[in-house]
Amino acid sequence: MIELKGVEKRFGSNHVLRGVDLSIASGTSMVIIGGSGTGKSVLLKCILGLVHHDAGQITLDGQDVTTGDRDEFLARFGMLFQGGALFDSLRIWENVAFRLMRGALKKPKAEAREIAIEKLRRVGLGPQVADLYPAELSGGMQKRVGLARAIAANPEVIFFDEPTTGLDPIMSGVINDLIREIVVEMGATAMTITHDMTSVRAIADNVAMLHGGKVRWTGPVSELDSTPDPYVQQFIHGRAEGPIESVR
Repeated sequence: MIELKGVEKRFGSNHVLRGVDLSIASGTSMVIIGGSGTGKSVLLKCILGLVHHDAGQITLDGQDVTTGDRDEFLARFGMLFQGGALFDSLRIWENVAFRLMRGALKKPKAEAREIAIEKLRRVGLGPQVADLYPAELSGGMQKRVGLARAIAANPEVIFFDEPTTGLDPIMSGVINDLIREIVVEMGATAMTITHDMTSVRAIADNVAMLHGGKVRWTGPVSELDSTPDPYVQQFIHGRAEGPIESVR
């Protein structure tokens, strides 16, 4: 469904992506791993068109992501941001229904609220939170609100940017289970960026490791532990010694 061929991106003298090749099949969950600063978020932004790649090609269902109607293209995506990215001045249901009440969808307020409450229920939050504000919720609850917003418009593709960052192990497990269930239920194509190896094993069908601006290794999550690739082995086991240089 998503294909990248020779994708490159520079920021001045910083050559972040150096020819990324990657394919994500429809209805599958791809998790991108790699150290901080390796270009994972830049790759995601290039797919969305928030950052324009300098070379190579990115296609969605065979269509170049830089062509066609921009609103129609973005309408196919949902996004769970790393920090939640909720609007502090909006009530919870308004955050979830933000897209539903704008743009091409433009649903009546009452209908949008009803959908928002149903999506909140799907992520384990009752209707009593609908009229609260983000500051009144815990970090884990805010993350679930972000997930409800990501799925509110029933997108074909969902991106998850570090979905368990800042959460305790139990809440991380809850979020991982929700992501997996929702992706399977919706038949959505998912792409996740994470450092959390527990999340990788819980969410992924396939894994790709980004290092040095290229995909170093990609394959089924079942082969992650057995691959002899030294970069992958160093990363997944958190070893200080290996081909990946640590910053001291």
